[in-house]
Amino acid sequence: MENIYTVLITLVTVLGSAGAFRYYEKRLESKREEELDFKYDCRARIEKLEFLLNDSSREKEELRRTILDLSTELSSLRTKIELIEKERD
Repeated sequence: MENIYTVLITLVTVLGSAGAFRYYEKRLESKREEELDFKYDCRARIEKLEFLLNDSSREKEELRRTILDLSTELSSLRTKIELIEKERD
C-alpha cells in the first residue's frame, strides 16, 4: 500500500513539474513574442519619424528658397520704386 502512495505521489510530482515546465516555457515564449512585437513597433515608428523628418527638411529647404526669391524680388521692387520716386521729383 505504501508503494502505491509513493508511486502516486511521484506521478503527481512528475506531472505537476512537467505542467509547470510547459507553463513557464509558454510564458517565456509569450514574453519573447511581446518583446519582438515591441521592437518591430519601435522600428516602424522610427522609420515613420525618419520619413517625416526628411519630408520636413525638404519642405524647409523649399521655403528657404521661396523666401530668398521673394527677398530678391522685394529688393528689386524697392529699387524700382526709388527710381520712380526720383523721376517724379
